[in-house]
Amino acid sequence: MNRSDRIDADACYRALCSHDARFDGQFFTAVTSTGIYCRPVCRVRTPRRENCRFFEHAAQAEHAGFRPCLRCRPELAPMDRHWSTEDASAILQQQATLWLDDPQHWRDADGNMGERLAGRLGVSDRHLRRVFEDRLGVSPLQYLLTRKLLTAKQLLADTDLPITQIALASGFASVRRFNAAFIDHYCLNPTQLRRATSTRDSGQGTVVRLGYRPPYDVAATLAFFRQRLIEGVAFVDDQQRLGQTLRMDIGDRSHRGWLVTEFDETRCQLVLRVSDELREVLPQVIHRLRAALDLDADPGAINAVLNGAFPAGDGLRVPGALDGFELAVRAVLGQQITVAAARTLAQRLVNRFGEPLVTPHAALSRLFPAPEVLAQAGGDALGELGIVKQRQAAIVALARGVAEHGLMLNGSADVPATIAALKALPGIGDWTAQYIAMRALRWPDAFPAGDVALHKALGVQDHKHPAREAEAASLAWKPWRSYAVVRAWSAGHVTPHTGATA
Repeated sequence: MNRSDRIDADACYRALCSHDARFDGQFFTAVTSTGIYCRPVCRVRTPRRENCRFFEHAAQAEHAGFRPCLRCRPELAPMDRHWSTEDASAILQQQATLWLDDPQHWRDADGNMGERLAGRLGVSDRHLRRVFEDRLGVSPLQYLLTRKLLTAKQLLADTDLPITQIALASGFASVRRFNAAFIDHYCLNPTQLRRATSTRDSGQGTVVRLGYRPPYDVAATLAFFRQRLIEGVAFVDDQQRLGQTLRMDIGDRSHRGWLVTEFDETRCQLVLRVSDELREVLPQVIHRLRAALDLDADPGAINAVLNGAFPAGDGLRVPGALDGFELAVRAVLGQQITVAAARTLAQRLVNRFGEPLVTPHAALSRLFPAPEVLAQAGGDALGELGIVKQRQAAIVALARGVAEHGLMLNGSADVPATIAALKALPGIGDWTAQYIAMRALRWPDAFPAGDVALHKALGVQDHKHPAREAEAASLAWKPWRSYAVVRAWSAGHVTPHTGATA
C-alpha cells in the first residue's frame, strides 16, 4: 500500500540515516519541527526519529502541509514506479500517474482534467478519485498540482526563463494562478526561489540535473546507443557524453534543438544541457530524457525478480528513445538484418529526408525525418536507399499513423491498443510491436518472443517452437520482462538482430 500510515516508518528512518541513493524517490521524509520534506539523500543534519513522518509521494507530503527542501530539492528525485499486472487498483493508478507525469497533458484549458483522464482509462471520475484517495491519500488533481509545482521550482532554480514563461511551461493557465499556488503551498513567492547564479551560457544552453537510483551501468547504456547512433543526429564521445538533435511538436508549434547529457556517477545524477530553442519546452524534454535513459527504474524491485536468472545485470536499464517515431522507423528498417546494416539504412534515410540543423556541436547537424515528410515519401525514393518494398510500405503507413491519425508512441500511450494498432499496419508483426512497446512505450513487461538473439541467449534456439519456449520461460520474470530481455542479450554476448537495431 502507498498510504503514509501503511509504510514501514522504521525502515524508512534507517534508509534516511544511510543517505543511500538506492532509496531516492521511493519515499520522502517530512520533519514536523521545520515543516520541510526531504529526499533520503539529503545531507542536512539527520532529524530525530520522533520528528519524522514518511510519505511515498511528494504529493502526500505537500497535502499534509510540508514544503520541499531547498537543499536536496525533491524535484530532482527519480519518480516512483510501482508496477503490477494483477492488482486492478494498482494498474489503474499506474496508468493514471504515468499520464499525469507527462507535461504534454498539463495544459487543461477546459478545466475537466479529472473527467478526461477517467474517460481515457474507462472508469468514472468518482472511481478514479476513490482509488487515488485509497492508495495515495490525495486526489488526481492534487497529485498533478505537486508535479507542476516541483517542475516550476526546478525551472526557477536552474534557468533564467521569465516567470510568465515558467508558469506556462509548468502547465498553469495564468501567472496569477501560478503565484497563488506557490504562496498557498510553499508560503513563498516564485521569485524567492531564484538562484543568484545562472546555469546558462550564451549559445551553450541551459544546464539542469536529474537524479537516478543506483546501480546504473552507464558504460552499457552508452555502448548500446553508440552502436546505433546516426551521424549528424547523435553522438557518444570518449567523455561519456551523449548528444542528440530533437524535434518536439507541442500544440501548433514545432521546437527544434539539441541536448547533451553527461553522467555524474558520484552524485547519481545526470547533467543535462539543453539548447535555447528547447527551453520553452524544458519540462517535456526532461520527461522524455528520463524515459529514454530509464532514470526512474527501481533496481531493487527489478532485481528481486530477475537476479536469480540474471545475476550479473543489476545495473542494466532498458534504453528508450527521445523520439518514439524515430525508434519505430528504425525498428522497421532493422527487421531481418544486422545492426550495422540497419544503421546504414537509417543513415541514408536521414541524409535524404532529414532537416539540417545548426548547432555548436560539429557532431550534431541534422534532425531525423518528421512523420509528415516520410508520410509523403514515394516508393522510388525509399527504394533508392536500399529499403525493400515491404519496409517501404510499413514506414509510410507508420508515418501516416502518427502524422494523420494521432498514433502515440510514448510512455503515456495505451499499450495494448497501441500494440494492436501497430500490428494492423502492413509489414509490422508481433516482434516489432513488442520491441516498440519495450523502448518507445516504456512498457516494462514487453517481450519480443520471436527474437532470434533472445532464443540463443536463453538456449532454446534448437527447440521446435523456440518462441513458445521463450514465452513460457518469461512468465517467471513478470512484470519486468523488458529488463529480462536486455539482461539476456547482455549475458548471451550476442548482438540482437531481427529488428533490435533501433
